[in-house]
Amino acid sequence: MNVLVTGANGLLATNTIIALLSRGYQVKGLIRDERKFLLPPHENLALVLGDITDMESLERAVNNCDYVIHCAATTDQNLLHYDDYYRINVAGTENIIQAALKHDVQKIIYVSTANTFGYGTLQQPGDETTPMKPPFRDAWYAKSKWEGEKLIQAIQDRIKVTVVNPTFMIGAYDGKPSSGAIIQMGYRKRLVFHPPGGKNFVNVEDVATGVVNALERGENGEAYLLAGENLTYRQFFQKLNQQAGQKSLLMSIPRFILLTAGYIGDLVRALGVKTPLSSTNMKILCVKNYYSNQKARQRLDISFGPIESGIAKSIRWFKEHQMLPD
Repeated sequence: MNVLVTGANGLLATNTIIALLSRGYQVKGLIRDERKFLLPPHENLALVLGDITDMESLERAVNNCDYVIHCAATTDQNLLHYDDYYRINVAGTENIIQAALKHDVQKIIYVSTANTFGYGTLQQPGDETTPMKPPFRDAWYAKSKWEGEKLIQAIQDRIKVTVVNPTFMIGAYDGKPSSGAIIQMGYRKRLVFHPPGGKNFVNVEDVATGVVNALERGENGEAYLLAGENLTYRQFFQKLNQQAGQKSLLMSIPRFILLTAGYIGDLVRALGVKTPLSSTNMKILCVKNYYSNQKARQRLDISFGPIESGIAKSIRWFKEHQMLPD
């Protein structure tokens, strides 16, 4: 079976390609710059230059594929207008849909985010039935992924579709880096300042397994949270300390300082200056957004390992690529 993976050089896409190749799939990777691809050549892997916003290259990539795993998205937190997210995460998804319908693709796996569902507490974590909550309702990235989900789910009577909703992924092949920036933030630092909130951290290898399992057994029209451990930021950095063999002093940043910085960021952004500082982003750092993986474990037959594994693999990969000090 032939599978197209969009955004092939991303953290999850790269790990998903590894998982697909290990199961014998023929894989196409849609990528804008082959020089940024992180894997060695493989006889069952072909790279296709293109972009989900360019229909000509997208149709060339989708042609003769049985399945599409749509990983490509912009996650940048410093974009100044919702249209910047919409063009890629929503309009790009519509392009995927049209190309898949035209070329008789059997199934689309849409990679979304856990934050299109409402988070919960440690005792009652959010699940696939929990409606989206603020501050994520006001976050342009989460909103654009929610809109992409609706487009995908609207065609389930014409083509099989399954949505996967990963939480915060940690692991190897994070070349940008994306979520792995949190490792760089705390590695070999004497003092680490961390937000007061928390989130769900998951090994990217487990998410990649979940994506391929969703391809093989995910139900049409269903969504699955791919979640690992619910931790405060302090607990995460404690685990990083253990894996790195270090004794960084951890200090929580007071909520009012983060919110003040966020409102200053709003003013700076209003002047046209790109910055990840915003009141919405700072509010996100102050909440504990916790999720359940029960549905994925039961219906996708997947287990989720301790986050220490992902931290260790991330550290090792970053060191091998001179992205962390020895």
